[in-house]
Amino acid sequence: MTKRAGNASRPTKPLLKAPVRIGTVDIRAVVGELRQMHEDAEDPAVERMPADDELFGALLYVEKHALALRRQAPEVQRAAALKRVQLWEYVREQTDIHQIRAVDDARQAGVLWTELAPALAVNAPSAAYNKAKRLKAVELTDETPQSHPVRRTPEAVLQAERRIVRQQAAERRIQETAQLRHELLVPVVQRLLEQRESFVRDEDVDYWWEEIEAVLPQCQTPLQMMSLHRYLDAALRALAKLEKRSARPVTSTEEARLALAAAREVQRLESYR
Repeated sequence: MTKRAGNASRPTKPLLKAPVRIGTVDIRAVVGELRQMHEDAEDPAVERMPADDELFGALLYVEKHALALRRQAPEVQRAAALKRVQLWEYVREQTDIHQIRAVDDARQAGVLWTELAPALAVNAPSAAYNKAKRLKAVELTDETPQSHPVRRTPEAVLQAERRIVRQQAAERRIQETAQLRHELLVPVVQRLLEQRESFVRDEDVDYWWEEIEAVLPQCQTPLQMMSLHRYLDAALRALAKLEKRSARPVTSTEEARLALAAAREVQRLESYR
């Protein structure tokens, strides 16, 4: 008899189906609804029920006093029980997130895996490490178009973490390159503005000079840097149109000509990036 092939999958393979999650819940509202149910049932101890934002305590209270709803309609009892189920599921989902943050803080504070093992209810440092990696999976997604949660194995989590490190390094390189390009651009634009009176101008050119002048002094954020690049491009296009229309140079001094040439060279280099 031919042995049936197994269904084993690679430990780093993404989940085939994204797990359903409770996700965001208005805790205060749901606990408030449970409180109202107990008040309507004339629960004699309802005043001892914890505040609406004290989720764990409120859940323990309504569990302990569930019999207070026994005289209510069956649909009220079912609704109360379902809300409890929903809130406990929310707590369960949040537990992994907050526990791995605590583990990360412990590691950053110098806590050893041998010390974390009993706190994570495992018997060995390697088991503590593996459990922490599995917990980390709740904060990570894979590279599939649907961005499924990462498979809860140490191998899959390590693979996802390495991918994130690579992505972050690439983003840093892009940001550093953009910052360097901006630092090279600023003196060129300042020089251009200083020679503004030596240019032939029209309403369009003057508009873009004013936009550049407005953004240049406080040009610090990525959006402001992008705006400066765009305004310079627009100003140079406006000058080129004016030069073509008049069939003569738009500069009246050598300093202005050199400033314009430098700006156009920066623009040319940008177009090749």
